[in-house]
Amino acid sequence: MNRVTGVLLACVVAVLPSVVSAETNPRVGTWTLNAAKSSFTPGPGPKALTLVYTATGENLVAFLQGTDPADKPINPDKTRQTITMDEKDHATAGNENWDMTSWKRVNATTFEITRKKAGKVVQTGTNTLSADGKTMTVTSKGVSVSGQPDSTSVVVYDKQ
Repeated sequence: MNRVTGVLLACVVAVLPSVVSAETNPRVGTWTLNAAKSSFTPGPGPKALTLVYTATGENLVAFLQGTDPADKPINPDKTRQTITMDEKDHATAGNENWDMTSWKRVNATTFEITRKKAGKVVQTGTNTLSADGKTMTVTSKGVSVSGQPDSTSVVVYDKQ
């Protein structure tokens, strides 16, 4: 898996958390990348992303599809990620850059995410929903195996 795909999957998982039902969760639905408002370092970012959230009880399930900068499909295996907002580490498959993820609700519109590889934090991020529920902004910062900063992103999604 290349670094762009890793950053993209990070963005997806950072967007996932919630502990409210489908009837009241404003994240449930279809979101598309607003490339003009997003930034990726190192770049370039994806050409297209569509993120679909569904709810199962208190959890969200995320499904991401799109194309990377080289026109290759993102998530060709159609992997879905179930998110549990309990601040505990959960085994996370589908990305070689981390193996555990935890989610923490900060307030009604913001969530924090922490990713680990072999017990060491390799990425942190936040997910913020706009007051009108039409825009979702996901920020993430990653570190290399040696602990040096190596990636940052601000990914803006518009609700469809």
